[in-house]
Amino acid sequence: MGICASSQFASKGEKLSWQSKVNIVHLDGKLQQLKEPTKAWVVLSQNPDCFICSSESMYVGSPMHPLAPNQELQLGHIYFLVPRSKSRTPLSIEDLCALTIKADAALAHSKAAYPILKSSSSSVSKRNIQIHPIHSH
Repeated sequence: MGICASSQFASKGEKLSWQSKVNIVHLDGKLQQLKEPTKAWVVLSQNPDCFICSSESMYVGSPMHPLAPNQELQLGHIYFLVPRSKSRTPLSIEDLCALTIKADAALAHSKAAYPILKSSSSSVSKRNIQIHPIHSH
């Protein structure tokens, strides 16, 4: 899938807001952004029925590859929380399109001016993250 976002979300010379954060798109379309790299297990502990998949490792016709719990989620990357039940299911073009649309909507909405606090290296609490709701039209 790769990371995709429109340049309309950054003014001239300004870095896109999502590029300086860890970006996690939840099942319901909400975007969770972390200001510092964080281990996958921190996010997984709050979402036990899911696995995390990097947008850069999603290919049509192949199953989504879950990240290891001890893998560090990197700044500027987009990750998806995916139900465990889909861990062995090959990704269809329709699935990929739906995930792309969900990520694009979440990233577009992340332009909201909310402060995002630093996370500690050992855990993330609700006050350390910002989740942006996505409203369907």
